[in-house]
Amino acid sequence: MASGAFNRVLSIQSHVVHGHVGNKSAVFPLQVLGFEVDQINSVQFSNHTGYKNGFKGQVLNEKELADVYAGLVDNDLHKLYTHLLTGYVGNPAFLREIASILRSLRGVNEKLIYVCDPVMGDDGIMYVPKELLPIYRDEIVPLADIITPNQYEVELLTGKQIKTETDIWDAVQWFHEKGVRTVAISSSELGSKDTLLAYVSNRTAAAGTEKYRLTIPKQGNNLIRFTGTGDLFASLFLAHSALTNYDVGATLERAIATLQAVIAKTLSFIPEPVLQGKVPVTSQQRELKLIQSKADIEQPKITLKCEKL
Repeated sequence: MASGAFNRVLSIQSHVVHGHVGNKSAVFPLQVLGFEVDQINSVQFSNHTGYKNGFKGQVLNEKELADVYAGLVDNDLHKLYTHLLTGYVGNPAFLREIASILRSLRGVNEKLIYVCDPVMGDDGIMYVPKELLPIYRDEIVPLADIITPNQYEVELLTGKQIKTETDIWDAVQWFHEKGVRTVAISSSELGSKDTLLAYVSNRTAAAGTEKYRLTIPKQGNNLIRFTGTGDLFASLFLAHSALTNYDVGATLERAIATLQAVIAKTLSFIPEPVLQGKVPVTSQQRELKLIQSKADIEQPKITLKCEKL
């Protein structure tokens, strides 16, 4: 596999001391695939926010973000980036500062690719302040080249519920009309009880729109929900879009192959009584086994193939 040697990513998202969400989920896979990654941590927490005894830590504010970025500019380091990746952001002013940084990056490299994971919620629950929604919708989405929302985030941004595949493609069209080139939905609930469906659509002036669907078998039991999978997917999609020279079907296949392998590896470490639903799963047991999956990140084994639509 070609390496991402000439790619350098600026990744702005959350950081946890223990576990794998945010930058802790995104940076390692990118590095394994040969990308240089410079990270700015929007928060530094002891662990992710789902642990039963809470979390401790610090939150970076927009002035501190601007200050860190100014240091990169002072040394002309901002000219090195080929990609910007953003994930969890907890406050509106911080999100607007990201837009300002993106404009600065594009000012020195008009070909810079912005991959936006609009982390706002899941399973019908919004876990960021509601003030972020209009900023994402009206200010951030139009700046993105690639966007990787989950189904609930698609519904939030477009203002429409997704009940059918037609709804998915209508929503994808909404993103394209906002100026987004590539829309990748890592999973939707439109499959059967045993499957999820992933979708990707790529629109260019030269080639028009190409659309793909990928059927993914569910793993584990429905009681075990993993954190950090969306952050992992966004980073893998960024990497493979560059490594495949923007073949979005192959990109989705590779990203999902690694994601499925990481989930399988994580499940293999969870005790049998937990897998059988006899004992509740702990947040620590649900942490992705990313390091143990290094080989699957480097060489994804493609078993699930995209269907071109």
